[in-house]
Order: sequence, then structure tokens, then C-alpha cells
Amino acid sequence: MSKSAQRATEFKRELGLLDSTMIVIGSMIGSGIFIVSADIARTVGSPGYLLVTWLATGALTVIAALSYGELGCMMPQAGGQYVYLREAYSPLVGFLYGWTLFLVIQTGTIAAVAVAFAKFTAVLVPSLGEASIVFAAGSFKVSAAQVVAIGSVVLLTAINLRGIHGGKIVQDVFTITKIAAILGLILLGIVVGRNHEAVAANLARFWDASWTHVADGKVVAVESLSSLMIPAAIGVAMVGSLFSSDAWYDLTFDAGEVVDPRRTIPRALALGTVIVCAIYILVNVAYILLLPLAGDPGAATAAGRGIQFAANDRVGTAAASMIFGPTAGVIMACLIMVSTFGCNNGLVISGARVYYAMARDGLFFKRAGELNGRAVPGIALVVQAAWASALCLSGTYGDLLDYVIFAALVFFALTVAGVFVLRAKRPDAPRPYRALGYPVLPALYVLAALAIAADLLVFKPRYTWPGLVIVLAGVPVYFLWRRMGSAGKGAGR
Repeated sequence: MSKSAQRATEFKRELGLLDSTMIVIGSMIGSGIFIVSADIARTVGSPGYLLVTWLATGALTVIAALSYGELGCMMPQAGGQYVYLREAYSPLVGFLYGWTLFLVIQTGTIAAVAVAFAKFTAVLVPSLGEASIVFAAGSFKVSAAQVVAIGSVVLLTAINLRGIHGGKIVQDVFTITKIAAILGLILLGIVVGRNHEAVAANLARFWDASWTHVADGKVVAVESLSSLMIPAAIGVAMVGSLFSSDAWYDLTFDAGEVVDPRRTIPRALALGTVIVCAIYILVNVAYILLLPLAGDPGAATAAGRGIQFAANDRVGTAAASMIFGPTAGVIMACLIMVSTFGCNNGLVISGARVYYAMARDGLFFKRAGELNGRAVPGIALVVQAAWASALCLSGTYGDLLDYVIFAALVFFALTVAGVFVLRAKRPDAPRPYRALGYPVLPALYVLAALAIAADLLVFKPRYTWPGLVIVLAGVPVYFLWRRMGSAGKGAGR
């Protein structure tokens, strides 16, 4: 048997501090920051509360990252959050997270980011757009954009099948490039392209909160907000900003490949989340300086539509048009292609390590718990790519991601609460790094995450109950895996 065909027995630790930080940053920054501010602006209605929403999201994200750092130091092995939940609570709780991650969270995000990559590719090459149908059988149709999306997933999977070295190079190059490009746009927006009319309009209503309700692209009601309705609206609006700030924890999935993980993981989580949250706030400051927040959905210009009604919610493109004019669409398309490609590389790398850990526990396909000759979980990578590609074809990934936002918040709260649980269960376990601000900051995060989840139950029930169904559907699957006895129980611990 050739060396390349032999299976490795352990991961290669090749991810240093720079690589790890680039995984955090690259996995977080996709296309969301260029889009979701439109919906947030409609929900909170004022420039001040738009910034408050992003500030609150940033604070929660950093607090969670600092708490995960302690868990990552205690359990520096492949699987990350799945392992933390398994050890803090039970194998069932860990499995329900891994089940939801595979079914929707990771693969659905990979599909959504891949489709975003394809949509912006079509700005440069219109023949690769959604209107170009390459296959049809009855009502089932496959567009050129779907082919491009699946092609990008397959390409990234192929790169990562050849080892962590190639994957980290792609991650480093694309992430550094997009950070530089975004910082350049921020600088131009704040210093060069400032729109004095937009600034005056935004200052005039800086704290005038309102909730603009839209149906079929038309405004149906504008609700003035005061008292408790303001934090309630912010909580609902944070769905978009939290989704845009998601995936920072993917580094914990890769812990088995991180050099000196007990030092590197907490540092990379802190550095990465702080940098991204600062960038996101600065991007929104630039939006406010370039565009009025309020607008008319029927207006012909970007300034007339405002942040609230940017065409197709593409606030980044609308803001860039105030600097670059007609060429803004092409410039933003190039930036978002770089951003989404690098984002998906981080997601592809990380997700497969969770399925590997689950398989080692006998809770996923047995062969997914094996490493290939390049010391990466090859079967897990292929299975992930196949399901993400199926979601690209189905077009259901967007709805599924909406459904699991609630469940994801609950899992985050449980994981941070796991810091308290494990300090009680394993007081003598090595903790080279301890969660900053313990117990106040972790407790604050748990309460805030649960409050936002409760807020969504009240104001977005259509997006919450289906998510619970998806999670709970994993319970019989868990017991089925246990009954089948796939792999040895706890073999990977």
C-alpha cells in the first residue's frame, strides 16, 4: 500500500496563532455584513439603535469566545463544542448539537455562503446566474448559479482532502485579502465619501426608534417604539447580526490540529472575535455616513432607498455606489466573492471534525471517524460536501437556517453554562486559561442568550418551533445509533 493510501492515526498540529485567528475571522465574515443591516434598520428604525444592535452582538460574541477559550484549554481535541456539551451534560446533548450542526447549521451555512458566492459571480458573468437553467426535469430545475455554488463546495473540499496545510494557506490568503479590502472601504467611506445630507438626516433621527413592517416589498405599517418595545425590537434585530457574527467557534472543532492549543485557542478566539466585531461596527458607521437610514422602497437612487430599502438588501453595494458610482456593483461583487470563498473554506475545514468526533463515539457513520493518508477526516469531508450540495439544489437552506437560529442560541447558552457545570464536576481539571470575568460575564451571556431566544419565541414563532422540532428529531436517531453499536463507545476520548 502506498503512503498516500495509508490512513493516518492522528491529526497533524499545523495551525499556529495566525492560522487559527484567520479561521475565526474568515469563518465569521461572509456576505452577511453587506446585507443584514437593511433588515436591522427596518426593525429598529434609527441609526443609534442600528449601532447598539451591532455593539450588543459584538459584546455577546466576545464574552462567549472568552468562555469557550476555557473549555478549549480543558479539552483540546477535535470536535470542540460537541465535546464540551457531551462532557458537561451527556452524550445525548452533545449528539443533538452535532445532529443539528450536520443537518442544518454547518451544511446549511455552507450552502447559503456558496449560493451567495455564485450570485455575486453572476454579477461579473451574467450567464452563470440563476436565470440560466442548465438542467430541467419536470418542475425540478438546476440553474448555472447552483452549479457554481456546488462547484465551489467541491473545490474547497478537494483542497482540504489533501491535508490541513493547503486548507490553512487558502484560509490565510483569502482572509487577509478581505480584511484589507474591507478596511479600505471603511476608510474611503468615512474619510472620502461622506454624504453630508445623509449625515444630517441620520443625526436628526438618531434615537427615533420605529419598526417598519414590510410585505411583498411594500411598507404595510410603521410602528413607533418606546419603553420595553425597544429592547424587544433589538433582540429580534439581533438575529441578523448574530448570524453574521456566527461560526467564530469553528476553531474549537479544529483543536486537534492547533499547535499548543491550550495557549493558541483562547488567544485566537479573543483576537478574531474582537477584530471582526470592531470591523462590523466600523462598516455600519460608514453606512450611516454614506446613506440615510430611512428610505422609500420605490425610490430610484441608492440614497433615496436608504439603508432600510437598499436594492435586494445589498447595503454594502448601495454604500459603495456613493463612493465609486456605477462601478460599485463590480467592486462589491469581487469583494464578496473573496469573502464568501474564504468563509466557506473555514466552514468546510471545521465542520468535518465534529462528524469525525461523533463517529469516534459511535454516533455517526463509522468511516467518518477515520483519517485519510493526509491526516484529515476524508469521509466526513465528503459526506458534508454531499449534504451541503443537496441543500444548494433544494433551495431550502435559507428557511432551515432561519428555523435553527433559536436552537443555536440555546446551544450557545448551554455551552457557556458548561463552564459552571465543569468547574463543579471537574474542579481539578487543568485550566491554563480561565474565562475572563467569571462568573459575571459568562452568566450575563447565558441570561442574554436565553432572553433573545424567548424574545424570538414571542415575536418570531414561525422561525422557532420548527427549529425545536429539528433538534428533537435527533432524539430517536441518537438511540438508533446507540442500538446499532457503531464504533466503540467513547473510542475517541
